[in-house]
Amino acid sequence: MLIRLPDPIRPSEITPPSAYLSRRQLIAGAAAFGLLPAGAVLAEAFPNLRKSDYKVDEALTSQKDVTHYNNFYEYGLDKEDPSANAPGKLKTRPWTIKVGGECAKPGTIDIDALIKESAIEERVYRHRCVEAWSMVIPWAGVPLADVLKRFEPNSNAKYVAFETLFDPAQMPGQRSGGFAWPYKEGLRIDEAMHPLALLAVGLYGEALPAQNGAPLRLVVPWKYGFKGIKSIVKITFVETRPQTLWNLYSSREYGFYSNVNPAVDHPRWSQAKEHRIGEFGRRPTLPFNGYAEQVAGLYAGMDLKQYF
Repeated sequence: MLIRLPDPIRPSEITPPSAYLSRRQLIAGAAAFGLLPAGAVLAEAFPNLRKSDYKVDEALTSQKDVTHYNNFYEYGLDKEDPSANAPGKLKTRPWTIKVGGECAKPGTIDIDALIKESAIEERVYRHRCVEAWSMVIPWAGVPLADVLKRFEPNSNAKYVAFETLFDPAQMPGQRSGGFAWPYKEGLRIDEAMHPLALLAVGLYGEALPAQNGAPLRLVVPWKYGFKGIKSIVKITFVETRPQTLWNLYSSREYGFYSNVNPAVDHPRWSQAKEHRIGEFGRRPTLPFNGYAEQVAGLYAGMDLKQYF
């Protein structure tokens, strides 16, 4: 069970209200005069944000690192490319997500309605990248199960497939033929319904920046980060295991399950240790990224070296 612990943020790190209000006034003025890039979303705090019991007793990774050191290949292959290229290109309003497949009530999700009508939770999760680096991130979002249940998946829904926006005009990386665009990911239905699985709409109490997968992305903290599909536009309940971008690209390197398992190396590097961004040295990688107590039962009886 995750333990509720004091927030690791020190008082000295909290932005004073006067500075925050001045910033909001400055942004509002810029928006009024058309000085913000097309498609920009104001990083306002969520008025209905509530703290969650899902948190870890570890120092948060800096907001700068979380928003400037990440993967989003639709905007470039280097870690700094998404923050340089996504803002101003990705238009996140209006935004809807089509939900269908093996369910009784197919329909659409409007992102603004989802945010307005849901109790947005802040959850502090470990994030582990398959490239052997990690972060601790305060996500804001809605439990994935709460959203999926609205569409009443039927008994044929064995998996949930996710799909990213496909728009090479907004996402120049999609013009490359190296990947089977659009980005696709999938979970088994019981994984998707697990309480830890989250549809994130923000981080650090603010709306998701474009480079982090605005306006809606998946967060599955016991799996490698590439399972966290960004800028979702389609969710489909399916009976057979869906294809996923990285598994199609190299099945021997990127398995469908992609659970954090220090005993299964990537063919080109070890997964036994990881570098926590902002720290010196490396630390041991935890099975299931430290969430074994909560999720190991999902894989009882499975050979996790075969089903990696």
